[in-house]
Amino acid sequence: MIKQLGKGLAQEEVVDQFLLSADRSLALRYEFIQYYLPGEPVIDLLAVLFKDEAGTRLLLTDKLVDAEHFLYVLPEPLTPDAFNELSTRLAAPLFNLDGPLLLEPISIAKPWGQEIWYTGIEERGQSGFSDGTHSAPIPWLLSLIPHRLLGAGQPSLNLLKILDPLAEPVYGDLYFELHEKKREVYVVTHVDRQSWPDGEGAIRFGFDKHVRDEFSSPDTFRLAYLQAVRDYERVRRAIDQYFDQQRIDHGIALNQALDSRLLKQWHKGLPPNLQEEEAALRKAMNRFTHMRALKEGDVVKVPCLLPHALQHGVRTVEFQTPVYERKILAFGQKVLTQDNWDTEEAVALMSLQSEAEEQLAVLEQGQGFCCEQVVAFDDFQVQRITLLPGVSWQIHPSDNYKLLMVVAGDIALDSDATTLSAEEAVFLPALGTATAIRNSGQGDGIVLLSRPLTSG
Repeated sequence: MIKQLGKGLAQEEVVDQFLLSADRSLALRYEFIQYYLPGEPVIDLLAVLFKDEAGTRLLLTDKLVDAEHFLYVLPEPLTPDAFNELSTRLAAPLFNLDGPLLLEPISIAKPWGQEIWYTGIEERGQSGFSDGTHSAPIPWLLSLIPHRLLGAGQPSLNLLKILDPLAEPVYGDLYFELHEKKREVYVVTHVDRQSWPDGEGAIRFGFDKHVRDEFSSPDTFRLAYLQAVRDYERVRRAIDQYFDQQRIDHGIALNQALDSRLLKQWHKGLPPNLQEEEAALRKAMNRFTHMRALKEGDVVKVPCLLPHALQHGVRTVEFQTPVYERKILAFGQKVLTQDNWDTEEAVALMSLQSEAEEQLAVLEQGQGFCCEQVVAFDDFQVQRITLLPGVSWQIHPSDNYKLLMVVAGDIALDSDATTLSAEEAVFLPALGTATAIRNSGQGDGIVLLSRPLTSG
């Protein structure tokens, strides 16, 4: 029953042929290169597809020995009950080939807190597609039917994640960094009231205009800022060397993220003059930068080349292009992913002008709903849709995939009776069917909808 993929034939071609055939089921075994892992190890995957009146469903597993045994004893052609039994026995997810796919996030520890990846694919971890019970890594499914899922001309998924910084000053502040190519959009979902009692947090966002005006030219400003960072980096490295020795003494890896309580304990053990010097030089460095106020619901579009750093206790949803590049200008802790800061190169590139805040453009508005344009970059766009209780919104099929995340309220997907709550997200396939979303809660329902734009 199991078809071995032949030479010169791609997995998706076999699936497409099956979908056009009168066959009820297909079991396809193929090799998958785990391109995101060191050495790109190869594993065998088994895809089992089943068609009935409800549509086409898919099971994907790497448990080939068990799968072959179960398929041998199950009736052929498969029945719906046998297909469900196979999923249960293998602890493998069942997906509707044309419907929304629930995203299963993973948490990635950071010095400043954690990132929660919904579509991350790299060595540190891979997000998953889930049926609500079992899940499979996103790249497995993308390897089987990439065009059906992503759309033509879309080689990869945009990255959807949550930034969840600690609620403590300095320890929960992100890197002050810039990007040359990566596009980023933040939507604030929570501001910690212990950190920010009035509910207004902040992001370090470019540079302070009044400080810039103290200098005769942009070049003299850049030089002064560079010197301030170098002064701080000197004392930062002295502290980090002391902390590294503490790591060694306690058997902790030098690049492992640590609990802020432990770091604060170590910091208290520093000579008082070193503690005072660090605080003074950090303040002198940060006076050059601008702090932009943020409250829940605010949207931040980060232009390329603009240095920025989300501050402690401000939780955000982030959409970004899957380009993993950055230049770190400064950080109030040890950087764990690289040995050196990129200050000199970044200062030469950085923009000194931040864009003015703009009201979101209303794309469509009617009784009980409002669709606004959050951002429209060259490669992707994000919309915010607000629904009053009981109101529905139709998401029409398009040539490319879409990512949908709930920000507030309870949102029902009428296509498969799934209900999503805040910070739950789904992937909508390029060749999927129309999806109706409905506010099934008592308050306003707010969702973010991201889609790539086809490149010319």
